[in-house]
Amino acid sequence: MEIIRNGKQQSLQGPEDWFTGSVRIDPLFGKREMTKAAAAMVTFEPGARTAWHTHPMGQTLIIMEGLGRVQRLGGPIEEVGPGDVVWFEPDEKHWHGASPEKAMSHIAIQEELDGEVVKWMEKVSDEQYGS
Repeated sequence: MEIIRNGKQQSLQGPEDWFTGSVRIDPLFGKREMTKAAAAMVTFEPGARTAWHTHPMGQTLIIMEGLGRVQRLGGPIEEVGPGDVVWFEPDEKHWHGASPEKAMSHIAIQEELDGEVVKWMEKVSDEQYGS
């Protein structure tokens, strides 16, 4: 058994290449030699969001607090709140983030396939985010 104590892992600023706006990433657990999954708590300030991206094994989001937005390519923007669980299928192009007026935090869980966890793409435009 291993306990990863609160405060032992540093908070990280979401890289500008992958995010629009202020985003904080708090790692929860990383992939181990015998596992494929990793997870982080991600907090988006109002209006902040990811770029378009895919995950080779899919991604699960557990909305913890606030009000967020999620969208898969070709689908409508969906509002999500605490207790909602979102599943993006493998290689499904999508983005997620906070609403324009309220911050949002979610736990993001994804698995690795052949050393790849995520493929980042173009940023979500203000027009796409606001539509």
